[in-house]
Amino acid sequence: MSKREDLKTWVIDALRAHGGSATLIEVCQYIWEHHEGELKSSGNLFYTWQYDVRWAAQALRDNGTLRPVYGNRSRPWELA
Repeated sequence: MSKREDLKTWVIDALRAHGGSATLIEVCQYIWEHHEGELKSSGNLFYTWQYDVRWAAQALRDNGTLRPVYGNRSRPWELA
């Protein structure tokens, strides 16, 4: 069963697949296309994963893996 923590890895994978930079929608599309089955069998995470992917991105920004967005939520997510 997938956990919230798994989303960090999936966000990184999605960004790498898009050359290091992608919009939130592109990240979510990638995650759904590659982890649909895992999400469907993940219990409550299935109902919250699109919120939790934002949590994962912020955690990755906090540890320096992603570049900051400086309050501009329309900026693409980028690997640091």
